[in-house]
Amino acid sequence: MARYKRILLKLSGEALSGDKANGFDDGTCRAVAQQIKTVVESGTEVAIVIGGGNFWRGRTGGGIDRLRSDQIGMLATVMNCIYMSETLRGLGVSTQVYTPFLCGDVTKLFYKDDVMEDLKNGRVVFFAGGTGHPFFSTDTPAAIRAIELGCDAIFMAKTIDGVYSADPKVDPSAVKYDSISLKEVIAKGLKVIDQASAVLCSEHSMPLVLFALDEKNSIIRNASGEHTGTVITAE
Repeated sequence: MARYKRILLKLSGEALSGDKANGFDDGTCRAVAQQIKTVVESGTEVAIVIGGGNFWRGRTGGGIDRLRSDQIGMLATVMNCIYMSETLRGLGVSTQVYTPFLCGDVTKLFYKDDVMEDLKNGRVVFFAGGTGHPFFSTDTPAAIRAIELGCDAIFMAKTIDGVYSADPKVDPSAVKYDSISLKEVIAKGLKVIDQASAVLCSEHSMPLVLFALDEKNSIIRNASGEHTGTVITAE
């Protein structure tokens, strides 16, 4: 199958912690970075969005206002992107971290023309800080940036190996889909991507590829067109 020319890779923050409860697992992060390096060297342009769950998940209890809670989550994604950016740089890969708000000289303010130039020059770009607004998951900036940049697909590297008809941990009769449409995902209420982002992807014909991050060379294999999980078509 044909190799993808430009992808938006969505990583969960939890994936970066490996077997730890939180924070970073150096071995896991380096292995992921090595795969990304291989994909870039093969000619695929890579943009990345990372969740912040290894540091903070949306919380409204404990006297913390939802707005402030989401802002903490945004900053967690900035930390994750900077960490992975530096891990890639250690492997000789050029990178740039963008945010939708100013972070001093730590990141660069998002500007599409700059991002497109970076991608064309083989630089891996990170989109940190979510949308810059509360009440959105990191699925939303992944969908928005992928559409803005004209990516071929959104790659969702998960702890699960594909899309199932039900939670396979709860329902042993759950069926794994090799392919399913976004319309079916929305209609069935499958928890692949949040509903608002799924609708956005459907409206803009943006397909998704979901696979297990811990499968050997899963990012490399899927970027080359060998789908190891589920392809979510844009119909």
